[in-house]
Amino acid sequence: MDLNGDALQESLGRDTEVFMFETPEEVKQKEPKGFWIGIIVVVIIVMTGTLFYIKYRGGAQKVLRATMNKDRTGTTAVWLVTIENKSPVYSYSKIQYETSYVGADNNAILINKGTIPASIGPGEHKNSEINDALYPAGTAWYKLKITGATPAAQ
Repeated sequence: MDLNGDALQESLGRDTEVFMFETPEEVKQKEPKGFWIGIIVVVIIVMTGTLFYIKYRGGAQKVLRATMNKDRTGTTAVWLVTIENKSPVYSYSKIQYETSYVGADNNAILINKGTIPASIGPGEHKNSEINDALYPAGTAWYKLKITGATPAAQ
């Protein structure tokens, strides 16, 4: 030790240790408030965009009523469907659908896909008759859902 350190140690006593520097504290990195505000703004924009897309482009067709009957021979499923276009801006054509025929054990017996060639303007309803597949034996329940369509701005 140097002369000052020796003198200091003698004045404090031999068993005392002298620390010249303080123990460093952990530095916590703080994110600026602007960072969190930016994250919140991005989340709000994404949520708003998603809602807008669902409301005005995707999912704008709604099945108001779907009734399944059989043809005269009793072999082919015939659907009478009323579809509503909820969009105030887009018309839809080539409306794609999926029909499912399910057995008593809740397993699908038949899933059929097709396209309704009709066009539905903004805010309109359209009635369509769909000659679907042969009605499967063992069907306990059935359903029809819209799976897609081609939009066009009006």
